[in-house]
Amino acid sequence: MNDRVRDQYEAYPYPSRDPAEEAKRLVIGSPSNLMELNHYLFAGRRDFSQPFRALVAGGGTGDAAIMLAQQLADAQQLADAETASRGGDSPGQRGEVVYLDLSKSARSIAEARATARGLTNIRFVTGSILQAADLGLGVFDYIDCCGVLHHLSDPPAGLAVLTDLLKDDGGMGLMVYGILGRSGVYPLQAMLRVLSGDRPLAEQVALARRLLANLPSSNLFARNPVLRDHGGSDAALVDLLLHSQDRAYGVEEVDELVAGCGLKLVSFIEPIRYDPATYVKDPQLLKEFSSIDLVERAALAEKLAGNLKTHVFYVTKNRVGDTVARPSGPDAIPCLRVLEGPQLAKAVGRDLSLKGEFDGLPLRFPLPRLAPAILPWIDGQTPLGKIQETLQDLDPRHEWSRFKVQFDQLYAVLNGLNHLFIRYPL
Repeated sequence: MNDRVRDQYEAYPYPSRDPAEEAKRLVIGSPSNLMELNHYLFAGRRDFSQPFRALVAGGGTGDAAIMLAQQLADAQQLADAETASRGGDSPGQRGEVVYLDLSKSARSIAEARATARGLTNIRFVTGSILQAADLGLGVFDYIDCCGVLHHLSDPPAGLAVLTDLLKDDGGMGLMVYGILGRSGVYPLQAMLRVLSGDRPLAEQVALARRLLANLPSSNLFARNPVLRDHGGSDAALVDLLLHSQDRAYGVEEVDELVAGCGLKLVSFIEPIRYDPATYVKDPQLLKEFSSIDLVERAALAEKLAGNLKTHVFYVTKNRVGDTVARPSGPDAIPCLRVLEGPQLAKAVGRDLSLKGEFDGLPLRFPLPRLAPAILPWIDGQTPLGKIQETLQDLDPRHEWSRFKVQFDQLYAVLNGLNHLFIRYPL
């Protein structure tokens, strides 16, 4: 990254975070949630109590690094408790997160957040992704790189560096800007460059806010309902409208970027947003959509929706076969990422549907008849076979084959919305 980019993040660390808030909440997002990356990259079979090294490349103020470190620490604590119950000794810390960022200001915030949580499994490094190979970081089971590649002068070169740091059986969680959902951003950026010239960044922020307050209603940015984060912190405004180096990607360009580094695209997040059937119900069109491959379908969905402002996706390196966990048998354990099964059951029980909104687009997803009965039993510990047996005790008609059809329908919606994942016993 150039000096202007470094100076920007020193003056306006992004995103804005207060370490004092760590006492109230853990910021959870995608990618890099352990449950989620286990589902997509390790077929639901990764043991996070065993050695696991993660690199957060472009760590910013720490969201991904703190989330990963906390979840790894929690997995370690649970494993140690189980070992102690059997009379064994803990082998010590086995999960490590390496935080890498060029901004010392951002790093100081991330370090303060780690201190507030008492996390000791993060190694903080100041430096550029493009020089990561020279920093002696080692190799990694997992790499997170969110909101960074699109700010590099040569994104493929940056991704190639990260690929070389990834173990052959490892994977990455990446995020780049989506071009259609950022409609209006780039004309406004160009306008602000003309108006701002070489003024200090603080003066550019003031000028940008004045311009935003005077945009005509016909302006593309003013008409875009997706982009509203800049109304909060100055750091968010700078990152969106005053960045000196910024580009966006369509789905096809994401695929090209990934393939160019010898990586395999596993899945976009949330998957249901990349399915044309989410937006179009015409039978003839759905038949046409079904005949094209995954990337082409995702590209059509992007064009149909028109509101994808980012692309979050998982990729693997040199992996043979499917790395995604599937609910294929009775030993599969369904896990809800954030939601609680009993509460979700009550919410969907009235009309057997789940309502949501994707950046201004309201959608409704029908659920199977058994959804309210299945959901209370999804606790991240109970396998499908046990859930089915419990329901069959209540109603003999719920034999495995019928139950599995109903669960698969529920899974298709909840996994598509990034709520439900699968893991397997270790």
